[in-house]
Amino acid sequence: MNTRRMLFLLSFLVLTGCQSTDEQTTVAAPALLNDQLFPSYVLFSVESPEEIFYLGEEAQRFAERAVYENSASEKNLKRLVKAIFDHSEQGVLYRNSANTTANSTFNNRAANCLSLSIMAYALAEHAGLKATFYEVDIPEYWTRRDGFSLLNGHINLRVTVPNEPLIVSVGSSSADIDFDPQMIRSHFPRNSVSKTKILSMFYNNKGADALVANSYTRAYSYFRAAAKLSPDLHQSWVNLGILYRMVGAYDQAELVYKHALSLNDDNLTAWENLAILYSHQDRKDEAIAITEMVESRRRDNPYYHYILGEQAFDDGNMELALTYYQRAFRIDDSRHEILFALAKTFHELGDISKAQSYLEKAVRHSANDQDRMRYASKIAALASS
Repeated sequence: MNTRRMLFLLSFLVLTGCQSTDEQTTVAAPALLNDQLFPSYVLFSVESPEEIFYLGEEAQRFAERAVYENSASEKNLKRLVKAIFDHSEQGVLYRNSANTTANSTFNNRAANCLSLSIMAYALAEHAGLKATFYEVDIPEYWTRRDGFSLLNGHINLRVTVPNEPLIVSVGSSSADIDFDPQMIRSHFPRNSVSKTKILSMFYNNKGADALVANSYTRAYSYFRAAAKLSPDLHQSWVNLGILYRMVGAYDQAELVYKHALSLNDDNLTAWENLAILYSHQDRKDEAIAITEMVESRRRDNPYYHYILGEQAFDDGNMELALTYYQRAFRIDDSRHEILFALAKTFHELGDISKAQSYLEKAVRHSANDQDRMRYASKIAALASS
């Protein structure tokens, strides 16, 4: 099994669970941050809160037109939500790697769950609405990018019309803004998240981007900013541990992983990476014990088998990939990522009929128009080949 080779980065494109409280009562321990390993990190400045939530004039006018359809005393929340998703002719495109500021997201018309929520928050606040970030407690879910396995979570936003005597709400007084409404319908529990924690998640995402791009000093600058701003954000400590391991600072990596586990002992990503570290240090018994514990706790998670299939597929082992994908499918036969994975594997194995069948199922179960269009185009390509 390839679990010891898996490198997990926490990417808050969508977001995993953090601590239940947002009160910052701790500080980042100096021993956990090693500026001497990356002395030029100061050359890589991180975006300020003002830059992250800034809106240009075009975006500001967009929010005003959407909310104040008839007059300044009537606020139309539904129109704002519709306008956000109709921002371009094709709507706002979902892009997993779009870790951008509010104004850049508005101009680029592409977002992931975190950047969409940041943009929507800024638009709502500018228009005089109240916005609250939420972290959705979803099962572990991975995606692949540039040879890395990235653990994703989920963030969304609730916007409400403030209770003011001179303001009339047109239609609903509250609405959720989410790229994947199935997350809301699935009734996963969610907790409100402070704006400060969102900023830390943004820095953590940018650090993960830099790490994937092999820009280690830039990655340290972002992970450091996340840790300083929200010391209880255990995900950024895990990523910092990965960075330390990649530059050979094994003792520092172990210290940081154990700190992350002190914040959340259920963080299987931290445990997994600790096992990887022990394997690098030839501490095989410790690595195996942790790996077996993690595997037993992940066995019923379809995405655990799915990501193992993705790695086997990347390695060119189609039979092994198919075995993992089929295990994932038996646990959950409704996820479009798993259905597409089966389709691409059957295609590689030469079974075009099964490949087309699973592609059609992937279209039916897709959460957004971008995925549906992507799968539909592949069906058309198969039909013409």
